[in-house]
Amino acid sequence: MHNWFECKVRYEKTGEDGLPKKVTEPYLVDALSFTEAEARIIKEITPFVSGEFTVSNIRRARIAELFDNPSGDKWYRSKVNFISLDEEKGVEKKTASTMMVQAENLKDALALLIEKLSATLSDWEVVSIAETPIMDVYPYVPQPDAATSIEQE
Repeated sequence: MHNWFECKVRYEKTGEDGLPKKVTEPYLVDALSFTEAEARIIKEITPFVSGEFTVSNIRRARIAELFDNPSGDKWYRSKVNFISLDEEKGVEKKTASTMMVQAENLKDALALLIEKLSATLSDWEVVSIAETPIMDVYPYVPQPDAATSIEQE
């Protein structure tokens, strides 16, 4: 299971008018703790930012699922209710879940979300979907361990 953290990075960026401007951009990082999230975002951002930068904020992001689409350049946050029947009370129970979808536009994001959710067995409804300012997402990718590679030789 993924533990997502939203990290805000503040740095100086050259604007369209050619003048330097301070910007704060949010990123999503998959990490085990706040400390690891900070270390990972620093490692991921360093090659893309010239000059100094600071990690100005880190907060836990409760995201149940992430659907990436390499052709998309924007991230959309969607709220989906999964509907189940409470047999004791005889009423419908809705469980909210937040999902992130990468797409080119809102229409594509909704289409991708519906496509992915149609494979589930439970009933669901899309409550909301909105574009986010998230610049990029860094999922955890296991690195080959030095000890593992020595054992294999």
